[in-house]
Amino acid sequence: MTDQEAPAELQPDVPHAARMWNYWMGGKDNFAADRAAGDAVAQVYPEIAVMARQSRKFLIRVVRHLTAEAGIRQFLDIGTGLPTMQNTHEVAQSIAPESKIVYVDNDPMVLAYARALLVGTTTEGVTTYVHADYHEPEKILADADSALDFTEPVAVMFMGVMGYEPDIKVIRSIVDTVMARVPSGSYLVFWDGTNTSEAVVEGAAKLAEMGGVPYILRSPEELATVFEGLELVEPGLTQISSWRPDGDGIESIEAYGAVGRKP
Repeated sequence: MTDQEAPAELQPDVPHAARMWNYWMGGKDNFAADRAAGDAVAQVYPEIAVMARQSRKFLIRVVRHLTAEAGIRQFLDIGTGLPTMQNTHEVAQSIAPESKIVYVDNDPMVLAYARALLVGTTTEGVTTYVHADYHEPEKILADADSALDFTEPVAVMFMGVMGYEPDIKVIRSIVDTVMARVPSGSYLVFWDGTNTSEAVVEGAAKLAEMGGVPYILRSPEELATVFEGLELVEPGLTQISSWRPDGDGIESIEAYGAVGRKP
């Protein structure tokens, strides 16, 4: 889809987070404004493309672990963004074909590509999509109820999306609301960008300067608070590139995450 072909509601002339992320990951579902803003951020924080790639590797490792080792068969992926390679349902259903995945996003462009997320779904499993903002946890839970069994464990995923909410208390409230609904044995997967280098802080400032939605970087200590009351899976809260790496060289990035089990 070219800039000229894009529907007006997609606002192709305004940099958008999901499309910029797609650009950094090497995707083609983005517009000139996204690429310009993405390049501006990369000039001051070149590791942003590394972060994008590592975030997908983290997702793959986490979903693989939860499916193959923890026995999870239900995933609620909130703020999924644009489909790329090896999405949550593809990883989970390649291990357990009966896995159920609910994706959640409120982006018009993500909705336009929602069908792509359903490609490759197994006949035994379920892959569906909820149109909602993560500030609407009750709506998310109500809509997801038609696909997920909330009497059985669910993996709840917030993958690099909470930086757009400026108040950590609001983030904790959203996470707590969702986690209160899922039963014992469920998991929270959460990662976000951190303010652990001057370059990444400059990159976030450049993003806002270019017209993108401001992204709030937090300390690892702040991110740790969303896991209060949960049992962290080893190695705990760490750079996402260091969470159970597959043997590749570990790239240091300003993004921390963890997996926590609800007792």
